[in-house]
Amino acid sequence: MTTQTTVAVTPREPALLGQTVVVIGGSAGIGLATARAATAEGASVVLTGRDHRRLEEAAKEVGAAGHAAFDATDSDRLREFFRTLAEPVDHVLVSAGGPFYAPLADMDTAAAARHVAEKVQLSLEVAKLASTTVRPGGTVLFIGGTGGRRPAVGISVVALLSVGMQALTKDLALELAPVRVNLIAPGFVDTPLSASLLGDGLDVRRAQLRETLPIKRVVGPEDVAALAVHLMVNTALTGATFDVDGGQQII
Repeated sequence: MTTQTTVAVTPREPALLGQTVVVIGGSAGIGLATARAATAEGASVVLTGRDHRRLEEAAKEVGAAGHAAFDATDSDRLREFFRTLAEPVDHVLVSAGGPFYAPLADMDTAAAARHVAEKVQLSLEVAKLASTTVRPGGTVLFIGGTGGRRPAVGISVVALLSVGMQALTKDLALELAPVRVNLIAPGFVDTPLSASLLGDGLDVRRAQLRETLPIKRVVGPEDVAALAVHLMVNTALTGATFDVDGGQQII
């Protein structure tokens, strides 16, 4: 006689059900992946991006509650966007912008200074706006990186911002409390931005990472998005930097 055992599986309630997530830079890459992940967990998402057409497509894909096309480094437009949000939000992710690579000998120092200023201003502006927009216990999440932690030619600006954002995150976590502030620091992530930066060297870089990373695969935007959702859900986490690099820092 054969005995069959039936195991009852209780459906899990979506972790972000009824919550609103704003993604600054949500039309592609990490931002779009986070919008997908948040939507899958029951959140209502609002997206911003510079490219109107690409943003429209992203908003349609995830069924966004709203979207707005503008350059996030334009402080007036950013403030207007926050003013027009229909209701308080629970989480804000800032993934807009890209890195600045240049060896000192070839560097346009004025352009480098503008890049640093825009990154810092965007972070501070979002934090200030979030202080009156995000519900207590919600999160402000910044996307940084691990690329500047080891000295190398051509990454001085990246290194400056990498270290600076970690310190800023800790201070903002105190100033915005009980709103939580955290920094996600990815290593190489296989996104359209990475493809544009590496060009013909993309496949070589992918192969190198598959060979050398402890996880034996390339980190994708979905990996970063999964961490972002966890940081939204876990209300014990604030003022910290979380690496997601497949072990790149330890090899």
